[in-house]
Amino acid sequence: MSKKPIRTMEEFALAIGLSRPTVSKYFQNPASVRAKIRQRIESGIDETGFRPNLLAVNLNRRRTRIIGLIFPNSLDPFYMALRQLIENRAREAGYLSFVFSSEGIPELEKEAIETLISLNAAGVIVAPVYGDVPQNNKLKRLAHKLPTVFIDVPFDAEESFVGNDNRQSTGLITDYLSRFDEPPCYFGGPRVNRSPDDRQEAYEETMKARGLEPVVIGITPSTSWDFETYGFEEARRILASGGFPTRSVVCINDRVAFGVLAAAYEAGLKVGIEADCDLRVAGHDDHPLARFTVPPLTTVAQDTSTIGRLAIEHLFAKIEAEEVSDRRPPDNQVRVHARLVLRASA
Repeated sequence: MSKKPIRTMEEFALAIGLSRPTVSKYFQNPASVRAKIRQRIESGIDETGFRPNLLAVNLNRRRTRIIGLIFPNSLDPFYMALRQLIENRAREAGYLSFVFSSEGIPELEKEAIETLISLNAAGVIVAPVYGDVPQNNKLKRLAHKLPTVFIDVPFDAEESFVGNDNRQSTGLITDYLSRFDEPPCYFGGPRVNRSPDDRQEAYEETMKARGLEPVVIGITPSTSWDFETYGFEEARRILASGGFPTRSVVCINDRVAFGVLAAAYEAGLKVGIEADCDLRVAGHDDHPLARFTVPPLTTVAQDTSTIGRLAIEHLFAKIEAEEVSDRRPPDNQVRVHARLVLRASA
C-alpha cells in the first residue's frame, strides 16, 4: 500500500483497491457493506490512519447521518447514562451524534434545535425543560421540522415520548412507605420540567387509594438544578421550624433526598428503619451514589437501558418513515416501569 499520506476518500479508495462509492457507503453505515469488504476497509484504515471528514460527507447529502441529543444538564448521571446508550447505538447504525446542553434554559434548547435544522440533521432526541407557553409553542414548531423524540418527561400529550412512568414509580415507593405505622409525607423539588407535577399527583393518588390523607410539604418555589443544595436548605428550614409532619418522607428524587439526609445528620437525627430511628427517607431514580449514602437510600430505579434503547429505535423508525413516505409518521408515547430498590434508609 502507498506510503503517500491519504487525504481524501478518493485516494483512500484507490489505495485499498475499492470503488469510491463502496468506501463512502461504509463510512455512512459500516453494516451496509459485506463483512469481507468491511474487514478490508478497516485494515486499510489501520494501515493508513485515514479518517474522512464525516461532517463534510454528511453535509453533502440530501439527508445527513447526524442526530442531535439535547439534555438539560450534561453532567447529571441519569442523562450521562442515556447519552452513552444512545450514542453507542447511533454509532453502530452509522450516525454521528451532536450533543447539546440546554443548561435548563428553554431558549438554549430552541437554539440547539435550530442549529440541528441548519445542519440538516436526520433527527433529534430531547429531554425538555420547563418553559412558558410561547417558548413551548416555538419548540413544538421547530420539532415538527425534523423527526423528534422526547425523553425523560413528555413534552405534551401528543409528541413522541419514551421515558419513565412517573405515576407507576412514585406510586410504587409511596405504597411501600404507606405500609409502615406512619404513612409518608411528600417532599417536592425545583420545577425544572413536568416531573414534579406527575410525581406529586401520583403520591396523592396512591395515598388516597389506601384511604390515607396526603401530606405535601410546603416548599420554596425554585427552578434550580442544584437539587442537593435545595433539599438540604429546605429540610434544614423545616427541621428548624418544628420538623417534618410525619416520620416518613418520600422525596421527589434521590438528589433532593441527599440534601435531606445531610440536614437530618446535621440536626442529630437518625435515619433508618430500626425502632430507634427518628426518620425514614426515600428517593426516586436510583442515582449511582444512592447506595453509598449513610444510610444507603431506599429508592426506585428507572430502567435507563430500556429508555435509551427504545428512544433511539423510535427515532430511527421516524427517520425511516419520513425517508420512505416523505411525510411525518404518527407519534406515540412509551412509558417504562421502574423497580423498587430497598435499602436501609426506609
